[in-house]
Amino acid sequence: MMNVILAFGSNLGNRVSHIESAIKRLEQHGVSCHERSSYYETSPILMQEQPAFINAVGLFTTGLDLFEVLDLALTIETEMGRVREQVNGPRMIDIDLIACGNLTAYTSRLALPHPALDERMFVLAPLAEIAPDLVIPGYRGVTVAELKRQCPDAESQPRKLSE
Repeated sequence: MMNVILAFGSNLGNRVSHIESAIKRLEQHGVSCHERSSYYETSPILMQEQPAFINAVGLFTTGLDLFEVLDLALTIETEMGRVREQVNGPRMIDIDLIACGNLTAYTSRLALPHPALDERMFVLAPLAEIAPDLVIPGYRGVTVAELKRQCPDAESQPRKLSE
């Protein structure tokens, strides 16, 4: 079994429902969520003229290999109506692989750990909520909580939604 960290985002339609649906679909295919963060509302950062996002992060286990998880995430995005017309544009659902155990991978299809993790408060805030002491491979032994404190995007604090 492999541990996988997945980040979710949605800024179209019922944003929370889209994330919950994506998690259920992952579980139906052998990717089991054993912990999920709260939902956070965040402002778009790269293309600002679009609705706010809801983001969450989950800790999962699976018997699938790294590229099977990637392919499953991409399939779920497509099935849920994700259309990639515009880079960083609005989306029904976005599922990003953040890390997979202690694996590192740098291929044309995938970079692990996620290369922009330390610059993305919308991932670090929910991840620090559920795994503050986790050390992500490739980040010099620094914990998630410390990555969050050092994040250059710190001024864009996500707003945690009430439970």
